[in-house]
Amino acid sequence: MVPLAWVQLPVATPLRFFIDKIFMKLSFIIPAYNEERYIGDCLAAIINALKQTRQEAEIIVVNNASTDKTAEIAGQFAGVKIVNEPKKGLTHARQAGYLASTGDILANIDADTLVDEKWITAVLKEFSDDENLIGLSGPFIYHNLSKIKRIVVKFYYLIGYLTYLINSKILKNGSMMQGGNFAVRKTALDKINGFNLNIQFYGEDTDIAVRLSKIGKVKFTFNLPIKTSSRRLEKEGIIATGWRYALNYLSVILFKTPANQNYKDIR
Repeated sequence: MVPLAWVQLPVATPLRFFIDKIFMKLSFIIPAYNEERYIGDCLAAIINALKQTRQEAEIIVVNNASTDKTAEIAGQFAGVKIVNEPKKGLTHARQAGYLASTGDILANIDADTLVDEKWITAVLKEFSDDENLIGLSGPFIYHNLSKIKRIVVKFYYLIGYLTYLINSKILKNGSMMQGGNFAVRKTALDKINGFNLNIQFYGEDTDIAVRLSKIGKVKFTFNLPIKTSSRRLEKEGIIATGWRYALNYLSVILFKTPANQNYKDIR
């Protein structure tokens, strides 16, 4: 009898999705520097979403040189794997999580994001439907912003999406990912040796999108939203934050390096 995992089914069939759901393992990777305020809600949301979808997954919290109770709080959740990365920096944390992961699909989120069952189902379906897809990303929903500010954020995303279409479909010199809301095939990350440790913060998501797009399909879709806090927007301002991210996005696309390596920890 042929094992079920060996049966080759047409892509994008309900049965194929069901089989992939059983055998496709997710790894959630969460960089966390002094995230005692948010990490508990983040982990609770993931665990609840996994129960709703009955999906197998591992959850990795990368304690990135925290000096607060981040690791202690994360350790209270059964089954959560804590990886200590003493070298501070977002890419160092993501790389440590990637190296410690065992899943087929690596879900990279932030400690102040809230995953739901729709997010997990969407990720599984996208990767099951398209075997050429190696990277997937979507937008943030800043749930605690005012209505007017959320409209401004949507405008930025529309501009970003148009830029993404031009770069990926016409110029073919890159793609777009939203740091804190993206999933990748681990085999693809293996091929590009993971994250670029020369980038500390700004542009890390664009860099990974550009390098992945050279070996496979990278997709940005509004059908993969994730809730997150608006702490950086509130602290630094929407216009200033939007300009800074746009500038570094274009700099990585055009010059392979971010325009600004300096960043502030907003906690």
